[in-house]
Amino acid sequence: MHTTLLDLLKHALLDLKASWVMWILLGLSALDLIIIVERALFFFSLRDDLPTLAAALDKLLRAGNVREALERMRASRSSEAAVVVAGLRHADDGPASAEKAMIGAAALQRVKLERGLAILGTVGNNAPFLGLLGTVIGVIEAFEILGRPADPGLSAAGAAAAALAPQAIMSSIAEALVATAVGLFVAIPAVGAYNYFQRLIQSQSASTEALSNLLLAHLSAEFPAIASAHEASPGARASSPAGEH
Repeated sequence: MHTTLLDLLKHALLDLKASWVMWILLGLSALDLIIIVERALFFFSLRDDLPTLAAALDKLLRAGNVREALERMRASRSSEAAVVVAGLRHADDGPASAEKAMIGAAALQRVKLERGLAILGTVGNNAPFLGLLGTVIGVIEAFEILGRPADPGLSAAGAAAAALAPQAIMSSIAEALVATAVGLFVAIPAVGAYNYFQRLIQSQSASTEALSNLLLAHLSAEFPAIASAHEASPGARASSPAGEH
């Protein structure tokens, strides 16, 4: 009898069964757990009292203590403080230079914060489809058993085996449903953790922007005053063109 490509694919799936899908889902579940624990510990290590940090930064900058402000920001574990440190290092070069430095530092901090989240998102989106694949394989197996023709010349043992066919069908369907359940079991925590960590990143980005704007406000107010003082100095007046007199 001529064997078609569809028959080859069907027999390949039936030979593999749905157990390999289960192992993949279990492996993804373990990977999810590792990433979730690692990210949770990482974000916990970055915790700091941001209102107190912002108040201390504002107080030191108002007093003109840029070096003390730099040391205070370095003592903080937060990613927001790491961005402000980059700006304080370029404070003597003006607000524009400090802003560029903080933009670059914020981009680097975001890469650190988002590490591993792409895996969580991918697993959360695709684990149900893997479970559905296992379900499809189980249903194919059930219909394959159901579609086998009955042999009228069966012996007593063969008749007994035929009587057990409905049980085999139910077993295949149960395995198919278990694959779907496992896929959802893997996907739901991954999606929940992904959304939670993304919310933390958004919150830290907003706090970083607030501290950065605080620093830029002080620098913008300081540098025009320095420029005005330089223009009003005797040296600046002496260097003006003599032809005006």
